[in-house]
Amino acid sequence: MRLLLAEDEKELSNALVTILKHNNYSVDAVYDGAEALNYLQAENYDGAILDIMMPKVDGITVLKKLREWGSDLPVLMLTAKSEIDDRVLGLDSGADDYLTKPFAVKELLARIRAMTRRQPEVTDNVLKFANLRLNRSTYELSTEHGRFRLANKEFQMMEMLMVNPGILIPTERFMEKIWGYDSDAEINVVWVYVSYLRKKLAAINANAVIKATRGVGYSLEETQ
Repeated sequence: MRLLLAEDEKELSNALVTILKHNNYSVDAVYDGAEALNYLQAENYDGAILDIMMPKVDGITVLKKLREWGSDLPVLMLTAKSEIDDRVLGLDSGADDYLTKPFAVKELLARIRAMTRRQPEVTDNVLKFANLRLNRSTYELSTEHGRFRLANKEFQMMEMLMVNPGILIPTERFMEKIWGYDSDAEINVVWVYVSYLRKKLAAINANAVIKATRGVGYSLEETQ
């Protein structure tokens, strides 16, 4: 799952990125509202965390612009303010939730889980295809013959494939969604992770394979 974090306090931002990545999120971090708007226009995210008090463009304005574009992206607002009027303004502007600094990490993670669960595409906790099961809470890929707990990027790749079975997903889409807009990774890293997943699928006797379409991308297909 990919998040945009817009927080101008770089020390806090770095700490949050580390925490979120440790909890299997991919994160793009920006430090002002103008940059947040650029990323939100250019990229696809599963959720956004916006600080209200940011340089150039404040978080409320970013949120309002996002809603004006017709986006229903889940948004969690962060602020150092605790006044009720600020909370009401954020929620009335289209925020899904609100968290006042300082906050506990466990609460932040719980609120992110709650707001992203409200999206239609992530309502099923266990994805199923052929004899495969992918648990979105435990990151466990299983069949009746065995199971693996997937690493962060393996899980995200497998999730994309199982949400879109039989559909060809371009290699560039995996790069954008999983590695992120500013990643220095080479595009062949996608093939490397496909190789990891293919070995795991074979080890648990999955009735599914990841099919490559040369020069285009990958799809998850059921085997006979």
